[in-house]
Amino acid sequence: MKKVGKDNFISGFVPHHNHGSADYTSVASGHVHQCLDVTSPPIPSEDGSHIHYTEGYVVFENGHTHYYKAHSGPAIPVGNGMHVHYYDFYTSEDDNHRHHIRGVDQPAPGNR
Repeated sequence: MKKVGKDNFISGFVPHHNHGSADYTSVASGHVHQCLDVTSPPIPSEDGSHIHYTEGYVVFENGHTHYYKAHSGPAIPVGNGMHVHYYDFYTSEDDNHRHHIRGVDQPAPGNR
């Protein structure tokens, strides 16, 4: 089996991959948290695409942290045999507030 790495451009679906992301939450109660994330392997969807599951904690800030769990949107081809996923979710409520996190993860091999 050929190894697939970050510099390989693959047409179709790559069954064993994940995505990373580094984002900041929305501002709430005068502060933000950094969210460093790595998704699950792909979960096939009925339309022939796939999504990813993720859960974890945002970085400790302002005396507390927040938990999250979410699913990404379907694969979005970005050219050169790579794809990304859009995500949009809220953290748990802690210290009487919660944060919104949305963005696009890092590209991974495969165009669907």
